[in-house]
Order: sequence, then structure tokens, then C-alpha cells
Amino acid sequence: MMRSPRTTNYAVGAARARTALLTMLLIVACGRSKSQPNEEGDSAEAGMAGMAGDASAVGKGEIVFTPAQIQHGRIEWASVTMGNAAAAAAVPGQVVPDEDHTARLGAPASGRVVSVRVRPGDRVASGTILVVLASPEAAAAQSDFAKASAEVSSRQAEATYAHAARARAERLLALKSIPRQDVERAVADDELATAALTQAQAELRRARSTAIQLGALDAGASGEIALRSPVSGVVLERTAVPGTVVDAGAPLAVVTDPASLWLQIDAPEQLAPLFRRGGRLRFIVPSMPVDTFEARVDAVAAGLDAATRTLAVRAVVPNAKGRLKSSMLATVFVEGAAITTAALVPEGAVQTIDGVPSVFIATPDGKGGARFTVRPVTIGSRAAGKVAVIHGLAAGDVIVTQGAFAVRAQIEKGATPAMEM
Repeated sequence: MMRSPRTTNYAVGAARARTALLTMLLIVACGRSKSQPNEEGDSAEAGMAGMAGDASAVGKGEIVFTPAQIQHGRIEWASVTMGNAAAAAAVPGQVVPDEDHTARLGAPASGRVVSVRVRPGDRVASGTILVVLASPEAAAAQSDFAKASAEVSSRQAEATYAHAARARAERLLALKSIPRQDVERAVADDELATAALTQAQAELRRARSTAIQLGALDAGASGEIALRSPVSGVVLERTAVPGTVVDAGAPLAVVTDPASLWLQIDAPEQLAPLFRRGGRLRFIVPSMPVDTFEARVDAVAAGLDAATRTLAVRAVVPNAKGRLKSSMLATVFVEGAAITTAALVPEGAVQTIDGVPSVFIATPDGKGGARFTVRPVTIGSRAAGKVAVIHGLAAGDVIVTQGAFAVRAQIEKGATPAMEM
């Protein structure tokens, strides 16, 4: 039986519709099987989202805390109050090794560096061998010392014999057994032997002194000199290189005791009257701008430098914990008689952000949360747990007074919002 074209097209269309419907049902079924509810997974994802959203970064140097986060971090804020603080002038300075506790070893004679037994940063005890140097001059000095020692021994024997001969001749002369001429000859020989011994002893002292200065007293025939550290401390520099030939006086190593440092200052002429021997100074360094260190003025120059019109001042810095390092730059605060008005804030309110002392301005939202903004400040004197902020704050500014470290940690962390999957 033949079908009309219209009937055939209708059948084909119906078949295609059924196929499309079955495909859609299959896709829906697969999707449901893959997205079955999982209470444990949903709760874990919610917990991760809550952790990631601890704080919301709203801009550079700004962050928003929820009431729960503020309570957890024990964050408190208060209005800034102004007060009187001693005026402090800031002058540049530099931390350098304490030369009274530093040994700079140079080559005592020209020669070749045989070995170097230390590296910069090594801690050494007094008497530790630092560098071994082979020197012809040291070999010659050791040889001269050995010859002088032998000469003294020889002259000592001659002097002993001459003295005994003189005594014997004098006894025989008393017995009238020898002529007086023989006695006079014995006396002369005794005096010549004594003089020769004195000369040999002087030469031995000279040779010994030379050998000691060159460190060659115990040197062998090769003239190797063992240069030892005269102090206990840390190797600050090591310029000696094995195999190189050095001249007398060439620097080889520097050893210093880091427990004591010097603070060198070039004070402007107008501030010269503020520095006196025995005075106390405070200073900060760029790597620890919030921490204040103290020093005692040890020496003040008798006059100004004619070229720079500055006064050279040196202060001793205790450094038992080794926090300060040689060659650190410093900002030194010297307090005068003047009194200035400054914002007095708790020490914990000042934090270091990108190496700059800063506080956090708090803007409460009225619901228990708050926005915190970083504000750089310039700090001055410290007293009784308070820091004088010279620039950056005004009366009425609301700052974080407790829990500032928690705010700083979140800002440095750069809180990232939870990712939506």
C-alpha cells in the first residue's frame, strides 16, 4: 500500500520529536544523579566560605571587620587625646663596630695566603687560627732568632770559662805561682767574654721581638705564619683569598664582638649644645621602625668639622641580643628642653606597615562592625607605655588602641573573598 508524501513527513517528524524528548530526559536524569544532596559536603563548603570571608578588603590599606571578627580579635578603638611631650630633634646616624672590641688583622709581612679557616659570620674564640700565611720574611726572622739563640749559648759557655780562668789565675797569683801578666790577661779575657755575652743577648732580644711581631716565633723552615684572633667574637669581614700574594699590612680579616656597637652621629651646628658625654640617646633603624633603641654618648668632638659644620658624636650601644647589625642606618632622637603638643597613643597602637610606622583609623558602622584604614605617622618620644605621634593624627581621630596586630595581620594577608563554584 502506497503512502502519500504528507503521511510520510508526518511520521518522520513524530519520530524526531520522540528522540529529542528521550535525549532531554536522559540529560536531566544524569544531572540529578551527579547533584544528589550531600549534607557533609554542603557544610564543609559553607565552613570554607566562612573562613575565606573573615575580612573584606575594600581597597589598598583598608579592610572591613564583622562584629564577630572584632570580638574574636579583641579589637578596641578610642578617640585620640593630645598631650605634652618632650620635643625631639631627629638627626641621621649609623651603627658601626665598636673599635674597642674589634680586631682588624693585617698581613705582618709580605707572603702568600696558604689557607683561610673562617668565613664571615663565624663565631670564633680568642686564639683561633684565622689565616695561614707563608712568608720569606717570617722564615728569615725565625732563622735569625735560632742563630741568636745559638750565639747566646756559645757566648755563655765562653763567659763561664773566662770567669773560671780569671778566678784560678787570681788564686795562683796569691800563691805567687804565676806572673801578674797572666792574671791581667785572664781578667781581660773574662771582661771580653762578658761583653760578648751581653751583645749576643741583645741580638737575641731583637731577633725574638722581630719574630714575635711577624708571628714567626714558632714558624718552620717554610716560614708559615698562623694568624690568630686576639679577641672572641664574630668574623665581620674576610678579605684573604687562598693562593693570593699580599703585601705587608694588607687587610686579611676583621673580628668584632657584636655585644657592643657604636652609634656615629654628625650633628648639625644648631643642635651641638644638646650632646654631652654620658647623655642618653634614642634611635630607630629602618628594619625595625617601631622598636626604639638606646645609646650612651661616649665621646663628643672638641670642635665642628670645618667643611660640613657638623659635630662628631659617638655613642655606645648595648647589643647583647644581636638584633642590631653593623652599618645599619639610624634616625637618632635627641631631646631638648622644649615641650611640644603631640597625640599620645598606646605603644601597641603603632604597627609597621611596609616599613612605615602606622596606626589604624576606625570607622564603626553602628552595627558592631567597623572599617579600618591605615594611616602613616611620625613617632617621637616614648614614656610610660605611650608613644608621642608628632605628625599624622589630630584630636578626635578614632584609632585602634587594642588588637592592632590582628588588623595588621588581615591587611597584610589581603583577605580574599570566597570563590563561588
